[in-house]
Amino acid sequence: MDRTDATAPGPRESMGTRFARVGRGIRWYVTTLMGDRAYDVYVRHLRAHHPQAQPITERQFWRQRSDEQDRNPGARCC
Repeated sequence: MDRTDATAPGPRESMGTRFARVGRGIRWYVTTLMGDRAYDVYVRHLRAHHPQAQPITERQFWRQRSDEQDRNPGARCC
C-alpha cells in the first residue's frame, strides 16, 4: 500500500479543497500570530505538565496577560 503525507495535496484533490486548506492555514497562522490561541496553549501546557493544577478561567488569563503587558510593554507597537 502506498502511504503519502496526509497534509500534501493529492493529484485528485479539488481546487475548492485546496483553497479551503490554504484558508485554514492562513487562519491558524493569523490567530497564532495575534495571540488569539494563547489561552488554549496555556491550558494544553498546564494539562500536559501540571495535571494536578486547576487552570484559571479564560477571563482571568486575559486579565493577567493584559496587566503584565501594561507593566512590561517591551517592544510592541501599541
